[in-house]
Amino acid sequence: MFDLIVSQGRVADREARMIEGAARTARALEKTYGVTGRFVGTPAPAADDDWTVSLPQAEATLEGLRKAVTESLRGDDLTVMVNNTCSASLASLPAVARAHPDAVVLYIDAHGDFNTPATTDTGYLGGMVLSGACGLWESGHGAGLKPTQAVLVGARDIDGGERALIAQAGVRVIPPPEATAENVLAAVGEAPVWVHIDWDVLDPGPVPADYTVPDGMTPEQIRAIFEAIPASRLIGFEIAEFNATLDDTVNERAVAVILDMIAPALTAATRA
Repeated sequence: MFDLIVSQGRVADREARMIEGAARTARALEKTYGVTGRFVGTPAPAADDDWTVSLPQAEATLEGLRKAVTESLRGDDLTVMVNNTCSASLASLPAVARAHPDAVVLYIDAHGDFNTPATTDTGYLGGMVLSGACGLWESGHGAGLKPTQAVLVGARDIDGGERALIAQAGVRVIPPPEATAENVLAAVGEAPVWVHIDWDVLDPGPVPADYTVPDGMTPEQIRAIFEAIPASRLIGFEIAEFNATLDDTVNERAVAVILDMIAPALTAATRA
């Protein structure tokens, strides 16, 4: 089976319906697989604020997520985390690094999320997640992930400053056209795997997301990656940034696409 953890507190959300997107996805998972999610945090309004404001505001939610992920990783079930924003991964990635120091993190995202307070042009917390987990700046929520154990998959919109940091740190990058299951497995080697997905990694359309970028990956590529990773080596995964619309038909279609992409991992977990 799998543990379902759901982020429902604001973690630097700049769009009003990211929390709703996570909730819709979680409810569909509960219904489809007969699990009960652990919902963490209290919703708060979105705001276009700087990381120096949004990070302390999210402290309680991040701490709750850290505890939930840490507890889940101590068990035998697959850990599944549904987040409103990538910023919630400031809680999960350090927990994964502590529990599985040899794990490779597949960071499947259109962006590098490797800016630091010194390089960011926008002040957006979500753009500094992976660098924070790798210890390039102090988030207050831990670090420990080795940059050489992080693989950016599908990244294509990387700022100049963070591109230099990525190269210096030794983070590997697999652009969308090369993001085949074979190439991703080769990058992972024999290590255990944690998968992070921001839905903006997809070519715009299948799943509404913030900060979309053209020329992205396809749902079929994502599903193929989950099909290829051996169930015995998949520690867990986290998905984020479904920006729910006001159209229920669009939302239902998006959730169906999401569930289909991650189905290989969940089917294996429920059969274990």
